[in-house]
Parts: sequence; C-alpha cells; structure tokens
Amino acid sequence: QVQLVESGGGLVQPGGSLRLSCAASGFTFRRYAMSWYRQAPGKERELVALISDGGVNRNYADSVKGRFTISRDNDKNTVYLEMNSLNPEDTAVYYCKAAALRTWGQGTQVTVSS
Repeated sequence: QVQLVESGGGLVQPGGSLRLSCAASGFTFRRYAMSWYRQAPGKERELVALISDGGVNRNYADSVKGRFTISRDNDKNTVYLEMNSLNPEDTAVYYCKAAALRTWGQGTQVTVSS
C-alpha cells in the first residue's frame, strides 16, 4: 500500500531555513510526479511545489518562488523541500503527495515564529 512519511518540520525563527523530507513506498516512485502541499490553520490546503517524475520540471506557488526548492532522489524514493527565508506566513502543516494517487501522509508541522 502507498505510504508517505514526511519529516523535518519544526520551529524556526523568521529568516531561517528548514529541509523537509518525504519517504515514499508502495508504488513505483520514479514514475510519478511528486508535490508538496501545505495547510495553515483555518485555510484550505494549497499546492506549494511540484516536480516531474524525472526531476527536470519544477513548478512553485508564487508565494514561495525564489525561496523554496523541490528536489527528489529516485534511488531513495524520497522527495525534499528546501525552505529558505521563512516567514510567519509559511507556518502550516506540510504534506507530500504523488500525482494521481489519493494517499496523503500525516504531514509535518512547520512553525515560523520569533
């Protein structure tokens, strides 16, 4: 069965950085585009970044362009989200997802606060 396990969240000060990881199993990881979403309290879940199956094509939400970088390691079945210049508006639970699959992980909390 499909499993996605996010990790790497935490509390960070404004301007700081975090690197999220998502370990995938139960499907042929290298054949799927992967994405990161986030959901802040009281808001809908939103797409943050998307990477193609081979890792060549990447797309970002306007709010994170230039600050976040999505990457993947198909040998390790893992997708990453490098987050820099974090601000309080980035506070949310972050989830990864495989395109066209319905499974969500448990998410990892990112809190940006001084």
